[in-house]
Amino acid sequence: PAFVLPSPWMVAKAFVAFFYEPNLFYHLFATFARVVASVVIATVLGIVLAVIPFYLPVARDIIAARIQPLLSAMPSLGWAILGVIWFGVSDVSVVFIQVAILVPFCFVNMSQGIDELDQDLLEMFRSYSRSRWPLFIKLTLPSLVPYIVASVRMAYGVAWKIALIAELFGAETGLGYVMLQAQTISDVSTVLATCLMIVFLFILGDSLILRPIARRFAP
Repeated sequence: PAFVLPSPWMVAKAFVAFFYEPNLFYHLFATFARVVASVVIATVLGIVLAVIPFYLPVARDIIAARIQPLLSAMPSLGWAILGVIWFGVSDVSVVFIQVAILVPFCFVNMSQGIDELDQDLLEMFRSYSRSRWPLFIKLTLPSLVPYIVASVRMAYGVAWKIALIAELFGAETGLGYVMLQAQTISDVSTVLATCLMIVFLFILGDSLILRPIARRFAP
């Protein structure tokens, strides 16, 4: 029956409604804004965590053996519950949950980029300057651009997958909230349309923005 498995036409109508119904479009934009903010913050934190051991070797064991395993093994559901407890039902809670889940992906990728830096270039640069800031700006950061782009693409894809979980727990707006309301009234068409909208937005962003950037900065 339709209340269990709606027809493709019913799902298509629910999908298109996101573009012309102001309320649904608002929820769509709220989720998109949180995903973008989470990806940016997680990428920056991943770069910072990866670069610290490079410039401060004494912190290598702390980050690699303590912080990284904790972030990688922490359950997504645990971050979701903690986010709601710490920040309540708010945009901050949703962004915190997403960032906490995304940071390990960005950190591991950026660490790989740090490990593959050209040591001969680093040695040559140090022979001209002992200052760490020019070394980071002129050599380290440009060398890491392909890994930064790869981290952004990875985080963008994962962010859409966890957006619903974060919003189910910590928001009263967004696609997760729409899906929760649809589940309450057994509106399977909207549930399926919401899932397809997330797939659509991921493909759109990756195809039009992230993939061309990745080709531009390919190593």
